[in-house]
Amino acid sequence: MRYVLTALLLVVALAATAFGGNLDFTLHKLDSGRPGPTILVIGGIQGDEPGGFFTAALLVSHYKIKTGSVWVVPNLNFLSIIHNSRGMHGDMNRKFADLDAKDPEYEAVQKIKGIIADKRIDAVLHLHDGWGFYSPTYVDEWRCPQRWGQSVIIDQDAVDAPRFGNLRELAEKAAADANLRLYEPLHAYHVKNTHTHDLNSETAKEMSKTLTYFAIGNGKPAFGIEGSKNLTPIESTYYHLAVIESFLASFGIEFERTFELGAPQVGEALQSNVAVSFFDDKVYLDLRNARERLRYIPLKKDSAVEYRPASPIMALVSAEKSLKVYFGNKNVTEIDPQYFEFDSSIHQIPMDLDGEKQGVPFGRVVTVAKNFRIEPGPDYRANVIGFSKPGLADEAGVTLGRADLQPGYSVDKAGSIYRVEIYKGEKFCGMVLVSFKADTPRLAKDDKLLKRLKATGAIALGR
Repeated sequence: MRYVLTALLLVVALAATAFGGNLDFTLHKLDSGRPGPTILVIGGIQGDEPGGFFTAALLVSHYKIKTGSVWVVPNLNFLSIIHNSRGMHGDMNRKFADLDAKDPEYEAVQKIKGIIADKRIDAVLHLHDGWGFYSPTYVDEWRCPQRWGQSVIIDQDAVDAPRFGNLRELAEKAAADANLRLYEPLHAYHVKNTHTHDLNSETAKEMSKTLTYFAIGNGKPAFGIEGSKNLTPIESTYYHLAVIESFLASFGIEFERTFELGAPQVGEALQSNVAVSFFDDKVYLDLRNARERLRYIPLKKDSAVEYRPASPIMALVSAEKSLKVYFGNKNVTEIDPQYFEFDSSIHQIPMDLDGEKQGVPFGRVVTVAKNFRIEPGPDYRANVIGFSKPGLADEAGVTLGRADLQPGYSVDKAGSIYRVEIYKGEKFCGMVLVSFKADTPRLAKDDKLLKRLKATGAIALGR
């Protein structure tokens, strides 16, 4: 999916006024082409609940559905995600009963209502993070009936639906299955029934305004899945996936994922999608562990900025003369553009990588162990960002190792990824990234998570 961001105007994803009030979101249909139910998974209705939108994004990028279909909305309230806010215009999850047409989120709510009510949808899973750890009985301040974390939410025990109407039974199975994968007993899941249809408590009255109760009212079995904000976002995402996979199995949906289900592997999978490309891959940036600011990135002069994020929870937002890149609610870097006219006469760079010659298409990352060289060509010149030699205007033909490059010009903080740009005269043709093998790019490690996993033996067990 390609997004368009008008230079120095505020445009995010499919929303022409993302910070201005109206917000759109993306719907991703993972269709197996084989018979089976269609399940809708929604994340990001509240922007300060990263486990929900991280999980939905991973379903889009790292899961293959083999029977039936899974529809995923990973970024329902993208504006609030970027601001790490529960709701920039109030709590969107309280707008599904009555809503004034003048509300800034009216169109988004009406659109997701239409998707929920679609006759093809058989059940809805709504992803959240809540504080603490829900317990049916009072244990302490953080483990009690008033908490929401680590729970599977139902509005009532059952709903009259063609299939999957046994809400409590399905929820209890999902919680039990997730509890087989715990890192600590504290993380155990429980089923929380809000008894919304009774409307005899303040909680039930609040829940009557929610997305899941709207779904129930339209004959759709619906479940809320809560991670805990007392855990790291990676741990919450891990548990979300454990619960979702149980539901998919109960629904009869077969699937494959690209990673082993464990918290460290979830973290790696999330990292693999922190990248963005511009203008049909003429410019590609791997932004794992990116520097806080990337300067002089070539963008097309006098043109809207076309970009394609590697994850549906990535967005670019203009800020004065720069572009801020967000991955969920994290500002991963800021880009200072340098505008050029573009040339499309070539589409790859001839390179020598550790002694092996090959043509490298623009928008690729190549890995080298020792050195690389751009092969000279007529009418074109090479610019390796981070290398300079007085009097040398074209850096093609020069064999370069990591020691020849200035770390301060690398894309990543580790000093291992460098830009190679090709020009025809003053026109920009395209670029590739060279990554030195010794330092595979990563996001900064979550020390809190690693300490916890080591203490519980989870890393050693490969869970």
